[in-house]
Amino acid sequence: MTERTLTAPRAEHRRATDPLDRARRIRGRRRMRAADLMVALCWTSVAAAVSLWLAYGGLGQVTDLASGLTAAGIVTGLVGTDLILVMLVLAARIPVIDRVVGQDTAMAFHRRLGKPALYLILAHGVLLTIGYAMTDGVTVVAETVGLFRGTDMVLAYLALALLVAVVVTSVVAVRRRFSYEAWHLIHLLSYLAVLTAVPHQLSAGGVLAAGSLQRVYWIALYVLAFGSIAVFRFLVPAVRSARHDIRVAGVEAVAPGVVSLHLRGKGLDRLQTHGGQYAIWRFWTGATWWHAHPISFSAVPTATSARITVRDLGSGSAAISRVRPGTRVSIEGPYGVFTDSHRVAPKVAVIAAGIGITPVRSFLEHSALRPGEATVILRGSDPAQTYLWHEIGELRSMRGNAVYTMLGARPRGLATWMSAEALARGVTITTAFPDLLNSDLYVCGPQSWADLVIRDARAAGLPEAQIHVERFDW
Repeated sequence: MTERTLTAPRAEHRRATDPLDRARRIRGRRRMRAADLMVALCWTSVAAAVSLWLAYGGLGQVTDLASGLTAAGIVTGLVGTDLILVMLVLAARIPVIDRVVGQDTAMAFHRRLGKPALYLILAHGVLLTIGYAMTDGVTVVAETVGLFRGTDMVLAYLALALLVAVVVTSVVAVRRRFSYEAWHLIHLLSYLAVLTAVPHQLSAGGVLAAGSLQRVYWIALYVLAFGSIAVFRFLVPAVRSARHDIRVAGVEAVAPGVVSLHLRGKGLDRLQTHGGQYAIWRFWTGATWWHAHPISFSAVPTATSARITVRDLGSGSAAISRVRPGTRVSIEGPYGVFTDSHRVAPKVAVIAAGIGITPVRSFLEHSALRPGEATVILRGSDPAQTYLWHEIGELRSMRGNAVYTMLGARPRGLATWMSAEALARGVTITTAFPDLLNSDLYVCGPQSWADLVIRDARAAGLPEAQIHVERFDW
């Protein structure tokens, strides 16, 4: 690891009674409580679905094995559907969820619910079919064929097939075989799958009888899920894009395969973007209009300008580098909690690799750092990956703070985020950041690399609340 700039000695530790540090800790505790409340609400919705079924005499219908299997099928269907609607709420990019936990955390929870929800829906179909077959005194095959005679059941099976396609293509090993564009299109089927199942849920067996509190609950949950998507994924971005009239002002080559897009617009400061955040961008050209790109701001927007920096990581991002000045741009966001406002500790430790420099650069620009408060490591495998590095030391916030660079490939056969040279010289995360446990750690880079940094930070005893990571994987 070589020192790039170190303009002032480290400041002495501020006392624990520093009002700014105390305010950060209070904000951190409030966010943790809010995050816990959101998780509690998710599981409360599941409990409510089952409780309402029980309240309307669900168990009273169980008189034998056949009715018991049918009741189990109903419960698994209710819980599975509830989880799917919760998943849609998490994917709706609701501002309060983003401010508290960030979209990456919300989507991680969304993905974790996917398999349980599918298994429950599969169990729902199997248990109901067996239960109905036993009641009717026919085989399971005959009962299945009979169920296809109802239009709502045909729609239910279609919804199940769509959900299977969505979950299977979301498995990492399978997902990597698809382009982002193809995977995203398949994933949109989840909306269609849920809507397709609505007639079945409202009609099958009178479980959600008209006028019942159960029916009111489920209709309200559907309205919340799809209303949130309609408002925050479509209406708000459309209004915001029209209001700010964002267009490409110029395209600047930064390095081979890396460009900065300079954007112009009206009142861009009213987006209230925090350094470190990203937005979902859509460029209205023939080659790019159909694909939305999550890209971080590489500079904090002014009233009339903004900048994003993009690396060619596929056909979609490669097409962005070829857009022409004047191209209209739509925006969703800004999103993300990779910001100074989520700090809880007195000091800051930052590690960025490759194109991960983009949110780090705007994060540092927007942060009100005191001399000696921040230590930054910029990581690259070779000199070609030093995108925007020269801008870091020039930021006003970095005066009196340390910036180091670490160039070189990682050693083969070792799971480490450091270069072979740094590792040979005995560098560790705690020697690189002597004040690590008294710092918030911000990490941005490729997922497998960032995971290694986080592993070392956790091993050193850094609390989870002080780890902030921005990922570029989908």
